[in-house]
Amino acid sequence: MSLLVVGLSHRSAPVSVLERASLAAETQAKLLQDTLAAEPAVEAAVLATCNRIELYADVDKFHAGVAELSTLLAQHSGVGLDELTPYLYVHYEDRAVHHLFSVACGLDSMVVGEGQILGQIKDALALGQELHTAGRLLNDLFQQALRVGKRAHSETGIDRAGQSLVTFGLEQLAAGADVADWARGKRALVIGAGSMSSLAAATLARTGVAEIVVANRTRARADRLVEILAQPGGTGVAARAVEMAAVRDELTRADVVVSCTGATGLVLTAEAVAEALGLDVADAVETPAAAPAVPAPADVDRHAAWVENGSAGAVRQAVRRTTVPAQGTGPVRLALLDLAMPRDIDGGAARLDGVRLVDIESLAEASADAPMAADVDQVRTIVSDEVAAFGAAQRAAHITPTVVALRTMAAGVVAGEIARLDGRLPDLDEKQRAEISQTVRRVVDKLLHAPTVRVKQLASEPGGAGYADALRELFDLDPQTVAAVSRADLNDPNRGRS
Repeated sequence: MSLLVVGLSHRSAPVSVLERASLAAETQAKLLQDTLAAEPAVEAAVLATCNRIELYADVDKFHAGVAELSTLLAQHSGVGLDELTPYLYVHYEDRAVHHLFSVACGLDSMVVGEGQILGQIKDALALGQELHTAGRLLNDLFQQALRVGKRAHSETGIDRAGQSLVTFGLEQLAAGADVADWARGKRALVIGAGSMSSLAAATLARTGVAEIVVANRTRARADRLVEILAQPGGTGVAARAVEMAAVRDELTRADVVVSCTGATGLVLTAEAVAEALGLDVADAVETPAAAPAVPAPADVDRHAAWVENGSAGAVRQAVRRTTVPAQGTGPVRLALLDLAMPRDIDGGAARLDGVRLVDIESLAEASADAPMAADVDQVRTIVSDEVAAFGAAQRAAHITPTVVALRTMAAGVVAGEIARLDGRLPDLDEKQRAEISQTVRRVVDKLLHAPTVRVKQLASEPGGAGYADALRELFDLDPQTVAAVSRADLNDPNRGRS
């Protein structure tokens, strides 16, 4: 296993960089295809969410792999490599496995313990499978990450350590008040009908809002979400769908707006918000402070060390302090929650009187000092155990083609000797021939049983990769036969499907 991950997240980069580096769906597909075309990579998967962009690959060369994956991320994100480099982190082999398992459990999320990341990991795997860029290693890795994440949520109280990003965002909008009391009777406008927007609509319905209006570029998806909200036995909230063109009109009636779309530009401008509230649009002009200069490391191989020593974190905090927009004054007339990356709502809207804006950046600020639940330690133990088990399983699987090739060779020897016996003793009847054949096969099986079982055990231990080579050398196995077994296993259409 030569697993490599290169990426950036809310822990290593300011939201302004994450926003610019975000990858549209078609860009993710192109990135995977180009990664597989690159020489060091034989498998690839991309995990792209609102607060992380990570490229996973099975590579045959570490340094070349880091350089190639970093370059590809820069090319497809549109952020120059020199600018992107200081924010990138690198994990390799067991550390890469540990990282993904931690991500799956919500330990690396902006809100610790949130479970939405599991769906995003599943989507990343599905895309790799659809494009045939995820092979044996990444199929096994992502499938296991999903199981580890589900185990963490079922066996521990990690859910108590944090909430979904939606719930956390609503809590920030409520500014210390009980969310249900704050939301009761309000009119909510949800822009978008994807997974995050659907979660937002469902959460708003449970909190007791009076009405939910869903606007989406594709009207059919908005209608479907409204149907789900209005299902019998549900929350009973009044819900209706509108076209995106109606957003400005709905804004004049809304008390709460939650937006999460895949748009590359602003969905709500500060001017539109000001107009809906009858305010002077001049107050909505935002002049963000310039981000401090970031010293780039000498070369791409220093990413991990640079992030580890805290430089990226210090810069990130400095950037956040200078870019979080000031909030307007007076009673809150319109609460805005922007969960999109890139952002949907103009940050200048926060300067308007009577407007409260919470976005990914301010959520990062609010969650930075959130207390960690005791259950986090239990989840970390689960992750460590699962990483060890995954490594052992991968090392054991590495020797399986060699063991199969050995047994195939032994079966061929037996078949050849039985054929020679038939030539020498043609008068043997079928019962005698079957008895001799069975006896010879039992002898071979017994001779091979203990060595093959033991070599699998040894191969699963750290440093056990050399046992496969030793087995091939001792029994003079044909490398082509071993490779054929590996290819057959890799091309199994039922392997690793989600």
